[in-house]
Amino acid sequence: MDHYDSQQTNDYMQPEEDWDRDLLLDPAWEKQQRKTFTAWCNSHLRKAGTQIENIEEDFRDGLKLMLLLEVISGERLAKPERGKMRVHKISNVNKALDFIASKGVKLVSIGAEEIVDGNVKMTLGMIWTIILRFAIQDISVEETSAKEGLLLWCQRKTAPYKNVNIQNFHISWKDGLGFCALIHRHRPELIDYGKLRKDDPLTNLNTAFDVAEKYLDIPKMLDAEDIVGTARPDEKAIMTYVSSFYHAFSGAQKAETAANRICKVLAVNQENEQLMEDYEKLASDLLEWIRRTIPWLENRVPENTMHAMQQKLEDFRDYRRLHKPPKVQEKCQLEINFNTLQTKLRLSNRPAFMPSEGRMVSDINNAWGCLEQVEKGYEEWLLNEIRRLERLDHLAEKFRQKASIHEAWTDGKEAMLRQKDYETATLSEIKALLKKHEAFESDLAAHQDRVEQIAAIAQELNELDYYDSPSVNARCQKICDQWDNLGALTQKRREALERTEKLLETIDQLYLEYAKRAAPFNNWMEGAMEDLQDTFIVHTIEEIQGLTTAHEQFKATLPDADKERLAILGIHNEVSKIVQTYHVNMAGTNPYTTITPQEINGKWDHVRQLVPRRDQALTEEHARQQHNERLRKQFGAQANVIGPWIQTKMEEIGRISIEMHGTLEDQLSHLRQYEKSIVNYKPKIDQLEGDHQLIQEALIFDNKHTNYTMEHIRVGWEQLLTTIARTINEVENQILTRDAKGISQEQMNEFRASFNHFDRDHSGTLGPEEFKACLISLGYDIGNDPQGEAEFARIMSIVDPNRLGVVTFQAFIDFMSRETADTDTADQVMASFKILAGDKNYITMDELRRELPPDQAEYCIARMAPYTGPDSVPGALDYMSFSTALYGESDL
Repeated sequence: MDHYDSQQTNDYMQPEEDWDRDLLLDPAWEKQQRKTFTAWCNSHLRKAGTQIENIEEDFRDGLKLMLLLEVISGERLAKPERGKMRVHKISNVNKALDFIASKGVKLVSIGAEEIVDGNVKMTLGMIWTIILRFAIQDISVEETSAKEGLLLWCQRKTAPYKNVNIQNFHISWKDGLGFCALIHRHRPELIDYGKLRKDDPLTNLNTAFDVAEKYLDIPKMLDAEDIVGTARPDEKAIMTYVSSFYHAFSGAQKAETAANRICKVLAVNQENEQLMEDYEKLASDLLEWIRRTIPWLENRVPENTMHAMQQKLEDFRDYRRLHKPPKVQEKCQLEINFNTLQTKLRLSNRPAFMPSEGRMVSDINNAWGCLEQVEKGYEEWLLNEIRRLERLDHLAEKFRQKASIHEAWTDGKEAMLRQKDYETATLSEIKALLKKHEAFESDLAAHQDRVEQIAAIAQELNELDYYDSPSVNARCQKICDQWDNLGALTQKRREALERTEKLLETIDQLYLEYAKRAAPFNNWMEGAMEDLQDTFIVHTIEEIQGLTTAHEQFKATLPDADKERLAILGIHNEVSKIVQTYHVNMAGTNPYTTITPQEINGKWDHVRQLVPRRDQALTEEHARQQHNERLRKQFGAQANVIGPWIQTKMEEIGRISIEMHGTLEDQLSHLRQYEKSIVNYKPKIDQLEGDHQLIQEALIFDNKHTNYTMEHIRVGWEQLLTTIARTINEVENQILTRDAKGISQEQMNEFRASFNHFDRDHSGTLGPEEFKACLISLGYDIGNDPQGEAEFARIMSIVDPNRLGVVTFQAFIDFMSRETADTDTADQVMASFKILAGDKNYITMDELRRELPPDQAEYCIARMAPYTGPDSVPGALDYMSFSTALYGESDL
């Protein structure tokens, strides 16, 4: 609902409720309402070339009712029914009632059937509702509206008039003086109010009604006799008639005032308002984008897989490459628009533009800084997470390999240790079992390192927060528990064999030697196979060369290993020879070990097969690292050229902005040439981005060939674009100021020379002390006394209204141009003074206002306030005092 739907609906709904209660109790009221409402309706219907004669009859078909609503609302209603039947009339009246209801008016007990049937009470009630909504409801005076607003307006307008006391809309109007006072207040030439008498109400009322109808186009809605002859005139009729006066007077006054105001300010403010609107929208959009982007960059919840993290990195690259660059341009354009707007406002003597809270240029810069800080941290986090996941995947794979090998080795060991084969064995078999057990213990000790390695890897996975740590811990715990059990079973079996050893005395030394040599060799082969199949991760040529050197050293040990293998096989062959020679019943197996010559030969062959595979893997990795090194060198070569180029351009732009070679137009032309050359350099930046993309895809994390990162290049490039755009904008604003204030090129050069002299750090701004020294150098008398400090504080409030503690060159020019304008005005006034003062050698303020142009007169009066002239002529200044007022003591 709009503004009258809630609070103000109650203001005119209350009279509707009164209507149902007392409308037709007094026939005099009904007569007044018929005449008033009929005249009010005709005042609007005549605009459409028609009128009504009988209010309850002429609205029965709904056609003139719909026409009345269209005229007073200025809107089109639904197309009426043209039939003569009752249903057509009801349809038209319902369309009118629906339109009234659509304006937020609640119709109480008024239906289309009653209007069609000519019900006087309902028809007058409906017309009163329309009058309230369209003639009275929108009246507003000092936060009061509708009936109260209209009453307050009447009281204000008639307050100065004798014998008029408006307190209501019935008996306060019976003497007619209230109507006459309203007319006289707005059109005093129409009524001679001094001749009216309070005891002659008929004359007063007829005078007011006739003048209103003849000169104000307000139809005669009431009869003087009816008002005088009624103890209490009808309030609704009076209110309707008085509202016509309000609209006749108030509408004309408002239209004239609004037209004058619009003519004065529209042409000046239209462009500035559009710039302000554009700035607010662009600032809001940019801040909203930053607000939505920062939480995304602050989300540091890691993914569990390398693929998911790499997708995050790809999304971040898309943001850097596609989404951020347009926002950088928007930010630069925002600053340019803001500076241009402020310059135009100053030139038109308008207050500086203050954006909405939170949308200042500094707010946007702060938000942008937060974005870039979070952005930098986000990229570092992504790379660290990828490294961490890479490390975790490697450790997890290594854990699985070692665990699988160990579990394969422990398979069946518990069952073997639980055997009681020694109970029925011969002496030689017992000795063999004991030796075999010793070999097993040796093998068990050799596997201790592997178990510790498995536990260490599991611990590292836990410390690095591996996502599948529970399953790793469970498997590690199972291996450790099994290992402890193997140790206990091994100790138990050894104790049993040692008890039996006292009864057994023979042992086969050859089998024992075979077992002792075969076990370490077997472990060595298993370790070699494990190392040859172990995955590796390297990032540099040096790392792959180190792995290659280690592999070559391993290959150098193969001949000695082959000799050990042949020696072990020789022991087994010797045992076989002894068995064959002496027919020893050994059941064809070695009682001390389960390692067979076939197993040794099989593992040896496997080791020989793995060696060339390892050679190939190392070769391929070496080629990949060589490719990565070429990428590093390629990127470094370009970055080492682009980085210094950007820095050089930044320095050249800075020199152009402070040097004074040529006019401002020459500087602007030179800057635009620089801007064009910078834009033409963009393909090289894009090419470097492509090389950086290849480096990222190759997961290259460092580059010793350059100190420049892609982030350094991006930041430098963005700063370069922003600096050239901002510098061009500053020169354009200086041209605007120079042309608007009439500053010559020599003055502009002088201002720039003074400004640059005191801009020691070449920052483009002056601190308060630097600015003060600059003013003194230009001839300003600013001492360290209280008066000088006060004058300097006044100047600082002009050049630094936002109290930032620095003075820009643009603010400096604005101030100097205004001071120059003041001096010119003073010279013109002094020339006028000499003419006006004449021989008497003094001039009064009244003469100033009368003889001088308004701007010069006000300028003089403002300057003259602290001074006094000749004692014989109060309020006047002689030549000496006048000169002091305009130029100051130091210029006399």
